[in-house]
Amino acid sequence: MKFIDNVRDRFSLRNYDQRQPEREKIEYVLECARLAPSAVNRQPWQLIIAQSAEAREKLFACYTREWFRTAPVIIAVCVNNDEAWTRPSDGKNHADIDGSIIAQQICLAATDAGLGTCWVCNFDYDATCRALDLPDNVHPVVLIPIGYPAKDVATPTKSRKALSQIVEWR
Repeated sequence: MKFIDNVRDRFSLRNYDQRQPEREKIEYVLECARLAPSAVNRQPWQLIIAQSAEAREKLFACYTREWFRTAPVIIAVCVNNDEAWTRPSDGKNHADIDGSIIAQQICLAATDAGLGTCWVCNFDYDATCRALDLPDNVHPVVLIPIGYPAKDVATPTKSRKALSQIVEWR
């Protein structure tokens, strides 16, 4: 698949088939994630794969939308603030940026593997930290449900701004 096709095909899936994705596909997605760039190559990531009913139930309590419960696997993208690079000029810690980069690699790799994903950032932060048993220096950036699309899911039409609206040539 050409990269642009992969990007065009990816969408926020909110209805999953209950089939468990093959471990090889999840490992492919995780390997693609592992290769993601990060600021000064610090790789401050911690990925928690919730696939058991118990682990997923804990996360369902942190984001209570009914569609979320259809996901057979949830990847919690977490970052370690102490391991992330901080820009010296203004003290900007890049943990969230690095977490966003690896999350996007996960989503695009999942699309390439025939799986669907959705970025979930509107979770209960404190409950998620407790559910994942995170130390104080590690925090969740995004929860990514992952799995096969339900049979009745149609690829939505995307609305994107034109390049002329987002690009300024100087």
